[in-house]
Amino acid sequence: MNHYLVAANRPWHRELFIERTRLLPGEWKFVSSKEELTDEIIQSFRPRYIFFPHWSHIVPERIWKSAECVCFHMTDLPYGRGGSPLQNLIVRKHERTKLSAFRMVQELDAGPIYGKQDLSMGGSAQDIYRRAGVLTWDMIETIVRTNPEPVPQQGQITVFPRRTPQDGNLTQAQDLAETYDYIRMLDAEGYPPAFLEIGSLIYEFTEAKRVGDRIVAHVSIRNMEKSESK
Repeated sequence: MNHYLVAANRPWHRELFIERTRLLPGEWKFVSSKEELTDEIIQSFRPRYIFFPHWSHIVPERIWKSAECVCFHMTDLPYGRGGSPLQNLIVRKHERTKLSAFRMVQELDAGPIYGKQDLSMGGSAQDIYRRAGVLTWDMIETIVRTNPEPVPQQGQITVFPRRTPQDGNLTQAQDLAETYDYIRMLDAEGYPPAFLEIGSLIYEFTEAKRVGDRIVAHVSIRNMEKSESK
């Protein structure tokens, strides 16, 4: 019997893990932190694949060399290698993208491709991440059942810069459409929301909707902490 390990640090992937592995062959384990992804678990469990549906930590070379590690990236690789793919796609006005499954190698997002699936960029970041999560598990099932040989990436390489929390400042938005995009692209569990700083207060925006010629959103107002002050 093959063993499979899943490493993901977003709660919706634990939910999908429980739901989807019931129907898949083999024995499965789930880890949600880098502290849990140890040499001991690799050596004792001996996974056929280690899947990384949504992982924000560097994986040590000794781990990705000890097992076939499969990552998922929200761009049509090699376009959009690098950090913050969802946010970078939205600020570049992409309405659709590809979810790419690839083998982890030394160079970031550069490994050979197992497959790609179409992915809509509509809705909030949370909507998109959950949509991508379902597609990810469809791809995991295909890989487990067919053991495909990944093929080298082809095409022009484009690298996205990793965005910082300060990039969510709404003063950078030029019009109503960009303001809507700035709010929705950060509206997901575990991500700092789009914001405005006015005096000693921070206004944080979520749940944006386009209503005619307006944006309607939920606004949370808090005092600026010392570490956030200029």
